[in-house]
Amino acid sequence: MKKLTYIAYCSAIFLLGHLCYAQESQLDIDRIYAGEFRQEGMTAYQWIENGEAYAVVENTEDGKPQIVKYQTSSGKKSILVTGSQLVPNEKGASIGVERFTFSPDRTKLLIFTNSSRVWRANTKGDYWVYDLGTGELSQLGSAFPASSLMFAKFSADQSQVAYVQDFNLYVEEIATGVVRQLTKRENESIINGTFDWAYEEEFGARDGFRWSPSSQHLAFWNFDISGVGTFYMIDNIDSIYSKPIPLQYPKVGQDPSAVKVGIADLNGENIHWVPVPGTANQNYLPGMQWVDAETLLIQQLNRLQNKLTVWKYDLGTEELEQLYIETEDTWVDIYYPDVSAGGWEENDLKLVDDNKAFLRMTENDGWRHAYKVDIATGEKKLLTPTEFDVASIAGVTDKAIYFHASPANTAQRYLYQANMKGKVQQVTPQTETGINIYNCAPNGKFAIQQHDEALAPTTYTLVSLPDHKTIRSLVDNNSYKQQLNDLSLPKVEFFQVTTEEGVKIDGRMIKPVDFDPEDQYPVLFHVYGEPWGAVATDNFIGLWNIMLAQKGYIIIDMDNRGTPCLKGSEWRKSIYRKIGRINAQDQALAAKEVFRKFSFVDPDRVAVWGWSGGGSMTQNLLFKYPDIYQTGMAVAGVSLQLIYDNIYQERYMGLPQENVEDFIEGSPISHAKGLEGNLLLVHGTNDDNVHYQSQELLVNELIRHNKQFDMMAYPNRSHGIYEGMNTRRHLYTLLTNYLIEKVPVNE
Repeated sequence: MKKLTYIAYCSAIFLLGHLCYAQESQLDIDRIYAGEFRQEGMTAYQWIENGEAYAVVENTEDGKPQIVKYQTSSGKKSILVTGSQLVPNEKGASIGVERFTFSPDRTKLLIFTNSSRVWRANTKGDYWVYDLGTGELSQLGSAFPASSLMFAKFSADQSQVAYVQDFNLYVEEIATGVVRQLTKRENESIINGTFDWAYEEEFGARDGFRWSPSSQHLAFWNFDISGVGTFYMIDNIDSIYSKPIPLQYPKVGQDPSAVKVGIADLNGENIHWVPVPGTANQNYLPGMQWVDAETLLIQQLNRLQNKLTVWKYDLGTEELEQLYIETEDTWVDIYYPDVSAGGWEENDLKLVDDNKAFLRMTENDGWRHAYKVDIATGEKKLLTPTEFDVASIAGVTDKAIYFHASPANTAQRYLYQANMKGKVQQVTPQTETGINIYNCAPNGKFAIQQHDEALAPTTYTLVSLPDHKTIRSLVDNNSYKQQLNDLSLPKVEFFQVTTEEGVKIDGRMIKPVDFDPEDQYPVLFHVYGEPWGAVATDNFIGLWNIMLAQKGYIIIDMDNRGTPCLKGSEWRKSIYRKIGRINAQDQALAAKEVFRKFSFVDPDRVAVWGWSGGGSMTQNLLFKYPDIYQTGMAVAGVSLQLIYDNIYQERYMGLPQENVEDFIEGSPISHAKGLEGNLLLVHGTNDDNVHYQSQELLVNELIRHNKQFDMMAYPNRSHGIYEGMNTRRHLYTLLTNYLIEKVPVNE
């Protein structure tokens, strides 16, 4: 009897341990959003001493930020600014450090902190100057409201700092604290030193002024948004009376803001306006920079965005010269969307050869290549003579250019080097996979490598160049890696299918945990499908996808024609004037090939979902191809292309005054009567990007055709639907429950 009792006890302990392990290896929504899983990232850093050292923000043991210098080769550490030195005399707390920049002679630091959000990014905040010699810490613009300065920058002689406050430019003398106002807005429609909504969203333009190398002039953008229509979002929850939130937003076919470039003379009161040709509200000026004390480069795009002109302006003679012209039958890219591009950046041209030339990537020969353009003559020289695409530039030296590419597999990214004689070689070792993105030191001897792959966290490693030897790990995320390894993980495979039209589509498949090829599984297609992003890439698949795979779903991402894959210009530009048509057709035909190729994918249990452009794609697929997709979850989608912003939609679709039928045919709302399956529409009511209007118009059309559907509106949430307590957990609970209900795992 005792022996049986002991055996039962041991069995119970074993089963309890097995149950606990099973619970620890499984994910649910609450666990995902409980804060248990946290990746580390690189804090603010920058190369110094031409790359022989770098400075980075670190926290002290008591949690105070400090700024530390590391010798790149040896790792020798020295503290530039201690945590206690960032505590003002009158305060007991550190000012904090979000970003920092050195003065040109590296005797001072400019520290950005206490930031607040402007549309997408935190670009307003407080600025402090720290003197590395005296240890003095002083706040700039202290008379202005807290967290209201933008884009503060040292002058070349480091005696002054310029910044934007309330859409005007100011200059402050560091030694005396004297502040001078350089611009005065005539009315509320004028913007100086920063950009309107559309430029920020579609050109990534935020910082709107540039110091001259002489420290005597400031060149800046000036916007007049009076001719732009006002869209009103509604705040219904912060008061018993609703409050309109006005937004100057240029819709498709409507005029953009009028923009010009001014040069403020710090020795006088005058502002000189550069006479760039063309109507101010029918051309775009996405880039502008100084070459030397007298020379300014200005980039101009025409309204159709198929012609780029780089103007050279001489401040002394006031002469404007046409330096460089680039044209396309489709569109000219200023910013190249790619996983290696590192997010939105300034549109400044990369200056090389002691500012005698600049770099420009073009697609005129069928591939995206990097060229060097001589500023004196306009002569072009090809730097990357490859039969494959350059994804983005990682660094430039006098002897070589480093760039990201992936000739054989568009899901990956590697570092390549091209010397000035045209020899090209891969720098990233052949044994490495995943997405490898590099920030090269100015001297070209070192780089910080960011590595991502489907089932692992992000890591950051310092490597030497061009031999790619590891110097040391900067962020290894080992604890997060162990957390992932403790989970029941799916397998991730990359595949390719060829549609009946002969188009080769790349895909990524996340297979269910405990996958059995003899079984059949429901599938969730995740889509985007527009020129602004690719999805079938070898980066971390995310905890939500892991959870769905644990529940028994197959998750598939595929990239259609028109997405920024590294498959040549024809692939990317084929979508011109065909958004909503060619991309939806590619997705549907590729889905059919998935069913033919993989017998374990159940064609009777098919769902699709996407966000933004992916929301539009989801709507189009559900309405146009009800025989393929039975369930769709569309988040923040554009239902009617004619109500989106003009810079984005006109770039890829042309002007509706010329081809409105293409806009209408590509819009999901035109096909709403085709709905047969289950549709969930989700939108934030204060989405400044894709307005809630888009959802309401589609809802109205579905009602007109007596189509039943489900919808969710998130009050006062923006395009990202994350503001407010518990929002993201609620959203993904909604999506998960809808998927499980409409597309069950077990039939």
